[in-house]
Amino acid sequence: MPTRIYLVRHGATDLTAEDRFAGSSDVPLSDEGRRQAACLAERLRRAKLDAVYASPLRRTMQTARTLALPHGLEPIAEPALREIDYGHWEGLRRSEVESRFPSEYAVWQEDPFVISPLGGESGINVLNRALPALRGIVERHRHGTVLLVSHKGTNRLLISSLLGFDLRGYRDRLEQSPAALNILDFMSEVRARLSLFNDVSHYADE
Repeated sequence: MPTRIYLVRHGATDLTAEDRFAGSSDVPLSDEGRRQAACLAERLRRAKLDAVYASPLRRTMQTARTLALPHGLEPIAEPALREIDYGHWEGLRRSEVESRFPSEYAVWQEDPFVISPLGGESGINVLNRALPALRGIVERHRHGTVLLVSHKGTNRLLISSLLGFDLRGYRDRLEQSPAALNILDFMSEVRARLSLFNDVSHYADE
């Protein structure tokens, strides 16, 4: 029997709507993000969860608490699941970064797995902390079902690595919408099968 991981991106924030870099910025969910999380909580109400883990940032913990409440669970903060730190780009709109730091942004776009913004993290940095944490959770809850709430970049890196994709293209090839649900079934800590990806049907039609 596999270990099932529900891997979720947090709901929307005001910075999401403004297309700002908000990796390490600790911002809360917007009204829209809370609605998205509530829709997902209703969808997963009948799932049998053994535990809920989340990045310690406010937007992920708020999402996790909404999802955990129907199951009588309290989210466990896992710092390794936090988002990429975008360094001196934090809080800036993408268009502002492109105009103020054109050379740096262009190099990063070519290989965001290896290159990092000044003062920030590369994809390698994030994967080096997030992947061992995920494998540890799978090991602790073998044959169970666990929900993880993380972030857009972190989720894409984890999925790319587990499926053997070229990690240089993790930003271009994979989407993670707010409050998206992904399902991964682990036969071991390193063998994962993706059975659902970036599903937002719980709120997309509203």
